[in-house]
Amino acid sequence: MSGLATALAGISGILVTPFDGDDRIAPERLMPVIHRAVVAGVHLLVANGNTSEFYGLTLAEAEAMVDAIVGQVAGRRPVIGGVGRSIGDACALARASAAAGVSALMVHQPPDPFVSPRGVVEYVKRVAGAGQGLPVVLYLRNDGIGMDAIAALCAVPEVVGVKWASPTPLRLAEAMRQADPRIVWVGGLAETWAPPLYAVGARGFTSGLINVWPAHSVAIHAALAAGDYAGAMALIASMAEFEALRAEEGNGANVSVVKAALALLGNECGHARPPAAWPLTAGQSERLALLLAEWGIAR
Repeated sequence: MSGLATALAGISGILVTPFDGDDRIAPERLMPVIHRAVVAGVHLLVANGNTSEFYGLTLAEAEAMVDAIVGQVAGRRPVIGGVGRSIGDACALARASAAAGVSALMVHQPPDPFVSPRGVVEYVKRVAGAGQGLPVVLYLRNDGIGMDAIAALCAVPEVVGVKWASPTPLRLAEAMRQADPRIVWVGGLAETWAPPLYAVGARGFTSGLINVWPAHSVAIHAALAAGDYAGAMALIASMAEFEALRAEEGNGANVSVVKAALALLGNECGHARPPAAWPLTAGQSERLALLLAEWGIAR
């Protein structure tokens, strides 16, 4: 468990899901992405996260992707399998992820329009039970469920980490005060929000950039770990345009920009499925190509 905790305190790299020209998953296209991330020093990898287009995959596709990713990583890093959607699908995917050999499960916060705080707690308990004893990482995108519910979620025995994806560092600090100190808190808003969340105790952050430029993410984490906030902020400033592009069209370009960047690197991973913004506009494509050239990583 200590190895997983250490990895959670690092970078959680959220892998894309590649598609071929017939809109079928093409997991073999991830091999160079995973290789770059491992060589660069990314601490753990996540299958079926939001950058993986989790909500655009069928259950069978999500099961196939987690199995393929565990095989490709081949024990070089811990792999976390994202699970969610209906309680039945979440439990089925938890069982499949356990069978694939993941190190832990990441439970997406339910997007159901009728979600009660105590219902979320019951949801996580049932998914954890289906996970055959695997550690669980919570993915909290909405802290509006309240501190009592967050404390109850953190008290679920299998929960070892929380991915905090809300731009509310003071509420994060309060949640941490109420929770078991063994729990690892992860900044869930990628590099741009890593410094303020790190400052209150989130030891680690998620990243979609690792698909494209993993060494830069690792450098940001190293600066934060050394207490060099100015250095981390300078590194983040150099990637700000990339994240701004991803946030366009109501965040609908989030995955599209990553996949378009991979294509420019010669690592074709296909399109982003609807309702994502695909393809990029001519203006977005031009800005992205210029940015990769500035970074010195363009093909």
